[in-house]
Amino acid sequence: MKQNERASKEVSLKKHEEIPLTIKKLGINGEGIGFFKRKAVFVAGALPGEEIVAAISLVKPNYTEAVIKTIRKASPERVSPPCPVYDQCGGCQIQHISYEGQLKNKRDIVAQAFERYAGKYKVMVKEVKGMEHPWQYRNKSQWQLQKREGRTAAGLYSLDSHRLVDLTGPGCMVENPLVETINQRTAAIIKELDLPIYDAKRKKNGLRTIAVRISTAENTAQLTFISSSDDLPSKKKVIARVRKDLPEVVSVFLNVQPSRTSAVFGQKTEHLWGEQTITETLENYSYSLSPQAFFQLNPEQTVVLYNEAKKSAGLTGEERIVDAYCGSGTIGIWMADQAKEGRGMDIEQASINNASRNADAYGFSHFKYYQGAAEKLLPEWQQEGWQPDVVFVDPPRTGCDDVFLETIVKIQPKKLVYISCNPSTLAKDAEILLKKGFSIGEVQPVDMFPQTAQIEAVTTFYSSSKEQ
Repeated sequence: MKQNERASKEVSLKKHEEIPLTIKKLGINGEGIGFFKRKAVFVAGALPGEEIVAAISLVKPNYTEAVIKTIRKASPERVSPPCPVYDQCGGCQIQHISYEGQLKNKRDIVAQAFERYAGKYKVMVKEVKGMEHPWQYRNKSQWQLQKREGRTAAGLYSLDSHRLVDLTGPGCMVENPLVETINQRTAAIIKELDLPIYDAKRKKNGLRTIAVRISTAENTAQLTFISSSDDLPSKKKVIARVRKDLPEVVSVFLNVQPSRTSAVFGQKTEHLWGEQTITETLENYSYSLSPQAFFQLNPEQTVVLYNEAKKSAGLTGEERIVDAYCGSGTIGIWMADQAKEGRGMDIEQASINNASRNADAYGFSHFKYYQGAAEKLLPEWQQEGWQPDVVFVDPPRTGCDDVFLETIVKIQPKKLVYISCNPSTLAKDAEILLKKGFSIGEVQPVDMFPQTAQIEAVTTFYSSSKEQ
């Protein structure tokens, strides 16, 4: 009999069954993890060190979920969440942990990921760089819209569901106050003008989402209405009300998303009024941003993150660098003054347009941007005789594509500076690179998203063929 078969026979948990549990660690989604007769049990809201009675809520072959029934011994890091809808909204996961405790546990999450996926390699995970004021930091939001008994609701979906938590009353404590103001007033305009709201079940076209992005440097905002059709009813009235009620909004767009999908933005975007872009400034650099261009959500910590990446790269002014998955070019431009030459790439043409304008604005003629996939362009450039010394990559939560990692192994840059938003995929990718002969530097976590379970980290991989 196999070991996992024996374990399943030894432990047969049932839904609603109550069990004693000691929480050993925090999971990557912010849930507490305990072990009942060697079977892992995931408990939302539970903290490491706590002794609880848990009620089983879900039993699967590979995992079990439970809810807290009673806390017998509470963690000293447990605090009362200040947000009135914290237990309903899926935006934050760990408001019930003191900020000092959040930073400690986030470091542990990164260390656990490396232990799990790259345990045979010695990896040093440093203390997390946190914020002095870990609230009101988000410079962008996407509030969903719904009709409820004839009333328009606007807010965020509860975790892993399509149940909308209406935030038009309580608001959001991690959004920048200007973002919050624009969301509330825009929702009020939609209600007062009785604009149609999208309803997939009834096949009714209308508005789906309010997308807001602000410039913290200039105190201006970009507002995008996302609709299932290419028509914004009462367009002139809407724009007139926005201009009257929201003087900070300098840029208004309509995006069309007709598909029944979880993707927020569709492919078609129409400029309705005002500026084509807004400008955000980080330290000495300003960036021109269109509605769909990628930009970090926490400007203050972005400076910390990019400075860590710059330090990790150790640029001398003689390197050729690449900004892969470049978005608006923020990383490449941050490094450009210490690089001999640079190139960036992205599959989105809008991002390339933004990045090129941003580089041109600083006279960085030695930095060029190209539309396309890194795994296609990097080998082509190498064949043409252009070899990068340092590649910067900031991939989505799914991590680097296998083909991209194979490309890095093939072209052998001296350094790969990896900025990650997911410790698990960072550690998995690290294992691949380490097996292929790369070595790894220290891992520096940076808390970009306080009150949530997410954590960013910067580390550098060194090619086995790099010059010593």
